[in-house]
Amino acid sequence: MKYMLLIYVTEPATAPDPAAMAPMMEAYENFNKAVAEAGVWISGDALQGRATATTVRVDDDGARLVTDGPFAETREILGGYYVLDVPDLDSALDWAARCPGSQNGGTIEVRPLHEFPAG
Repeated sequence: MKYMLLIYVTEPATAPDPAAMAPMMEAYENFNKAVAEAGVWISGDALQGRATATTVRVDDDGARLVTDGPFAETREILGGYYVLDVPDLDSALDWAARCPGSQNGGTIEVRPLHEFPAG
């Protein structure tokens, strides 16, 4: 079954120091290697910051409303995701706990994907 791991992080007020980010980047490289070697990785990427987001809504009359920024004004932002193909929710939760984004105040939301039949 396929699960999406949504990585929520607190967006820093200033640009992070690259040297300070090195341990986290190494942790993600190790996690990427682990999911690939386990054969459960389908896809995943980091997202650019909240300032690059654009939100689209269509009202009942069909008019499109485009707004700069994310939909929700929260302390945490969606920073990236993984799609994994694992046997069950427990396996997805185990991988989520291993993801560097779940540590140091981060949050991983785990959701099963609804797979529609082809055609």
